[in-house]
Amino acid sequence: MNVAIIGATGYSGAELFRLLYGHPHVSRCDVFSSSQDGVHVSESFPHVGSVDGAVLHKLEIEALSRYDAVFFATPPGVSGEWAPALVDRGVKVIDLSGDFRLKDGAVYEQWYGREAAPAEYLQKAVYGLTEWNREAVREAVLLSNPGCYPTATLLGLAPLVKEGLIQEDSIIVDAKSGVSGAGRKAGLGTHFSEVNENVKIYKVNVHQHIPEIEQTLQTWNEAMEPITFSTHLIPMTRGIMATIYAKAKQPISPNDLVDLYKTSYEGSPFVRIRQLGQFPATKEVYGSNYCDIGLAYDERTGRVTVVSVIDNLMKGAAGQAVQNFNLMMGWDEAEGLHSLPIYP
Repeated sequence: MNVAIIGATGYSGAELFRLLYGHPHVSRCDVFSSSQDGVHVSESFPHVGSVDGAVLHKLEIEALSRYDAVFFATPPGVSGEWAPALVDRGVKVIDLSGDFRLKDGAVYEQWYGREAAPAEYLQKAVYGLTEWNREAVREAVLLSNPGCYPTATLLGLAPLVKEGLIQEDSIIVDAKSGVSGAGRKAGLGTHFSEVNENVKIYKVNVHQHIPEIEQTLQTWNEAMEPITFSTHLIPMTRGIMATIYAKAKQPISPNDLVDLYKTSYEGSPFVRIRQLGQFPATKEVYGSNYCDIGLAYDERTGRVTVVSVIDNLMKGAAGQAVQNFNLMMGWDEAEGLHSLPIYP
């Protein structure tokens, strides 16, 4: 396979290049940019060194049309403009931005503050939450990779929502992310002296991932109500922890709760369910495509607590994109993703 990455000078793009460069079924991985034609990626990421194929090419539809698959690791607005023409030429597109996640263009414009992609392609795009959408992913030509927060949150909630075990208006998500989730562009909010030894809440009630999560929850259960979703920036490089609270409709045995999740994710190589009383930490999935989940039920309050952790650049972005790419191409979903987490 010959593949291309648009946006290889961002953190997710760099992770994609690392994964695809070592992928057993990828013979060539080229990188494209709208503004750095002829520049080697090593000028942005010296760790890439002098790898062949890491020279940035000018963004042109005709050139991109020659690839088997094209990955967009770009800010919002780029893939919405460029991806439709590639799809029309039969190129498989995997989009890591939010341009095709929301089916309703008006909702996209409300939350993202920009014009939506054409409605035809919003409907055509397959939402790539791999573990819960495998069959559709296999047939996809335009794949919308989920956001990092939605990945951790939805994997944590899916068994409860699908089985109708929680009250539809009771979900509260307290999520925390490392600084790489904000991207590589410098800004006051991610300045070392602002982040170090500090925890900050941001985008209170207005985070663009809220409608993405709610849209998926409602496909699983039409009665689902809006959620409370809070995001925090914490002083570490990688990782997301989503601590999720929901009121159970009926008392549930903690052991039955763990058994439900183990059964739900049986056959999903990248979701690991902890034993009762054990809870995951972000360091335990660092650099990997795993999502680790711990569970508890409080008999006193009747609430279920779900703790879901991922590496935001891997399972939350590049790793999940490659997992979806594998399925789209008819391979085992774990190809090129077998690495264990880096620890400590």
